[in-house]
Amino acid sequence: MREVHRRQFRLGEVPIEQIWLDPKSRDDIPAVLKGLQHIWSDEALRARLFALLEEHVQPEVDHAVGRPGMALWPVLVLGVLKQGLGCDFDRLHDLANNHGKVRAFLGHGDFGDETHYECQTIRDNVSLLTPELLSAVGQLVVESGHKVAKKKPGEPLRGRCDSFVVETDVHYPTDVNLLWDAMRCLIRETGRAAVKHAVGGWRQWRHLSREVRKLFNGVRSTRRAKRRPERVEAYLERCRGLVERAVATVDTLGDEGIAASTCQSIRGLIAHARRQLDQVERRLLRDETIPHGEKVFSIFKEHTRWISKGKAGTPVELGVPVALIEDQHQFILHHRILWQGEDVDVAVPMVEEAQALYPALRACSFDRGFHSPTNRVRLDALLDVNALPGSGYLSKANRERESEESFVSARRAHPAIESAINGLEHRGLDRVRSHGADGFARAVALSVLAANLHRIGLLLQKRERKRLRWAA
Repeated sequence: MREVHRRQFRLGEVPIEQIWLDPKSRDDIPAVLKGLQHIWSDEALRARLFALLEEHVQPEVDHAVGRPGMALWPVLVLGVLKQGLGCDFDRLHDLANNHGKVRAFLGHGDFGDETHYECQTIRDNVSLLTPELLSAVGQLVVESGHKVAKKKPGEPLRGRCDSFVVETDVHYPTDVNLLWDAMRCLIRETGRAAVKHAVGGWRQWRHLSREVRKLFNGVRSTRRAKRRPERVEAYLERCRGLVERAVATVDTLGDEGIAASTCQSIRGLIAHARRQLDQVERRLLRDETIPHGEKVFSIFKEHTRWISKGKAGTPVELGVPVALIEDQHQFILHHRILWQGEDVDVAVPMVEEAQALYPALRACSFDRGFHSPTNRVRLDALLDVNALPGSGYLSKANRERESEESFVSARRAHPAIESAINGLEHRGLDRVRSHGADGFARAVALSVLAANLHRIGLLLQKRERKRLRWAA
């Protein structure tokens, strides 16, 4: 049984719309909470938000039956706070249990309410927020934010589009250390499953892991490995033997009807180990060059990409690029995760998707990395002002086009998107530690939502400070 929000007030509980937040505070918590309070205070907007939460959170489950679970509004508040503050679950756990204002937004009073949240409970409930739900909620927030920013009816939106790399929590990858990652996890998972279900061959799995680590230490640097190829052969031979033993063990576990998830996890690690065995042998013993398309840069976060944009001081970034469009009111209209492809591949889809959400988007600026002749033509058909600068030598017609007042004005406003990117990096997107592609997408969507709510909160705080100055 799960409600969107508890309908019955408790003794000492303050209605969310009446919670006082210091307009002079420069901390992020009051600004984010102010944005959430604004959404709550609008009854029509709140009804739409509640309908989205009921529709998208575990739609396969009947929320009217079963034991009570955490209400959906507190789940959204905690998820937004986590990314809005760029904190981990441990700090969020402390805030949920000890921060008075945060507890008031969760629906707890300060008189006799000793409700305590466990850290794992918070983790499990925040993970119920899907990227699709957060994108739909984000659209409601942006529409409300435009009213707060006093966007005039019929005023066109002027966007600026750019991308940045959101790093994943991985170490620097080499084929040798990725093989070690696969082997240590394979030995651990297979050993535990074998011991638990009385399958022989893995009683000393901890010793086997130490043995493989010792062999890995002898070849972990390329210089050391190429000078001593016999060490590489010994490392590979030992790993192959353990992989074949794991294959026999997982077949035995499967025949005995052991949990399919355990067998699937072990088979996935076997596939990782076999790929790395092949690549280490080809590179170090046969002196081959491994094609980029065959490489995997983390066995734990397989969506990680190797990004080299030629930036000074940052030759390589390990993560996933994220493209976004921000409007003139500093709200992020749309974002897209680039699991594959480059900036030039998403310029047109980004504008088309943003216009499907916000038809008033009539102008947009880009960097040169988004340029291609096809993109130029297609964006000219979509936008009134297409500030897409050409790359390379410009013809006379293109120089005249880029000298137009509307183009120059859009390009001058374009660098402001770096502020939005910096804000997202301070809201959890400097490095995403969530597991899996779904966790990564959830973290990105939550950060974008938190950034827009923070923007609303700042505008309302500024308005309140101005009112207080006039009243003084």
